[in-house]
Amino acid sequence: MQAKQETRPSVRRRAVTGALGLALLGAGLPAADAATAVPIAATRDPGPGMSRFYDQKVKWSACEGMDMPKDLQCGKVTVPLDYARPKGRTLDVALARYRATGDSRGSVLLNFGGPGGSGISELAVGGKEFMHLTNGYDVVTFDPRGVGRSSPVSCGPATLKIMEATDADGGMNDPADVLKRLRDAAAECAKYSGPVLAHIGTVDAARDMEVMRRALGDDRLNYLGFSYGTRLGAVYAARFPDKVGRMVLDGVDTLTEPLTEQGLAGARGQQTALDNFLDWCVEDVACPFGQDARNAREQVGRLVASLDSDPVPSAFGEPFTGQDMVGAIGQALYSRELWPSLERALAQLLDDGDTRGLEGFSSGGVTFPVREDKGAGLTDEEEVPMDNLPAALMAINCADDPDRPTAAQVTASLGRLRARYEEASPVFGRYRLTQVLMCYGRPKGTDYIRDDVKDLDTAKLLLVGTRGDPATPYRWTVETADRLGPSAVVLDNRGEGHTGYASSECVHRKVDDFLLYGSLPPDGSSCGPESATGTGSD
Repeated sequence: MQAKQETRPSVRRRAVTGALGLALLGAGLPAADAATAVPIAATRDPGPGMSRFYDQKVKWSACEGMDMPKDLQCGKVTVPLDYARPKGRTLDVALARYRATGDSRGSVLLNFGGPGGSGISELAVGGKEFMHLTNGYDVVTFDPRGVGRSSPVSCGPATLKIMEATDADGGMNDPADVLKRLRDAAAECAKYSGPVLAHIGTVDAARDMEVMRRALGDDRLNYLGFSYGTRLGAVYAARFPDKVGRMVLDGVDTLTEPLTEQGLAGARGQQTALDNFLDWCVEDVACPFGQDARNAREQVGRLVASLDSDPVPSAFGEPFTGQDMVGAIGQALYSRELWPSLERALAQLLDDGDTRGLEGFSSGGVTFPVREDKGAGLTDEEEVPMDNLPAALMAINCADDPDRPTAAQVTASLGRLRARYEEASPVFGRYRLTQVLMCYGRPKGTDYIRDDVKDLDTAKLLLVGTRGDPATPYRWTVETADRLGPSAVVLDNRGEGHTGYASSECVHRKVDDFLLYGSLPPDGSSCGPESATGTGSD
């Protein structure tokens, strides 16, 4: 859904590299060809051949690699490549944990969102956010299948081809050519990703989590999921309702909206966040757009158009366009803590033509190794393709999405969609519009999430929605709670930014109290916006 420079990166990093990433964020849904997918209802019980996976135990050892904390331990579980054929090929899913500091009641499993983000990297960098949970739990995370060290997918050179084909300017002018290039790119993604691509997605990842729960020795799954991780948690709860322990979903994803509507929600959310940033900026004499908010908004629009027509050189010598700037701004808007850095980066661009500050909000560089079929083992850290994050994000979202409009339908609707997106956001609208094309040429995804993840009979689930969230609008929290049924309890975070656990001390405390002690806030209770001193009101 999901920036690498945040001061609290473990929870805030929901975005993905460049134009491709922001266009897809908030899009959602798993990856298996509908024609060959296993009927979900038939896979609720273990079935024959699953005992060898459910009976395994995790062997932990110190994590290897640069900048890995000394007290972070790594391990793995082995899962079926194809759950319809558990006696067939397997793959390994990488795990990491911080051990409980005292008596442990088991594990709490974390997913940081994306989809496509490495949980192990997140926990290694931002583990301090979760140390309080080690008072009662081993804090565990994982690289989902297709991600990081767990058989990472890649599109090879097609990653750049996809970005070029869906350029917010030229790409929209010749839909037939764009769709042909996307179909060709989908074939390249399959070539570079290997067999895991046909078995990637949220439903398979949820089944992997059940293998993890058993391997960790937990009677029930205790879980904290952010952004896309809320979709994953909801699917697990629907698949294994009697195994749900204490589950928190923060930054709640939609379970029902098609990609076109998700893109519109993202455009509106990013525009609102940009407007809020500019309102804050103009109160500062150092704001590069002056002290008038309306004029500042107009200046941003003119700057995007100017850079699209006449790009400036980036720090690496490549053209830096208006859409590159939009992507960088979108990354920075995920956290209010980044606003001062964004203000300085925009000033650098306007005053000196220096793009380095803005480029710092997104990572770059792509390598394209063809994935060799090496069996079940984990991938070495240095061999993970640099395009794994956007490649996995596309693969998982498209695998979860059952809609595949024809070329004629896409072409016929594009003009109307363009108008709706530009109305939703003058800055982000065209950028987000590319989202509706990304799954073209890929197999149809599952309809399980949209049709069957509802009316849960589980232990209580805590859903956290943030009013100023630019990626997962608060209404998705309310709608998802209604869909999941009486098990869902909503905590209303009246602050800014994507997710609430890291940005709100009030949310952080209530989530920890629930996970550690089972103390659930009343449904509909709220946390106020953080004050200048960083404290919020209940």
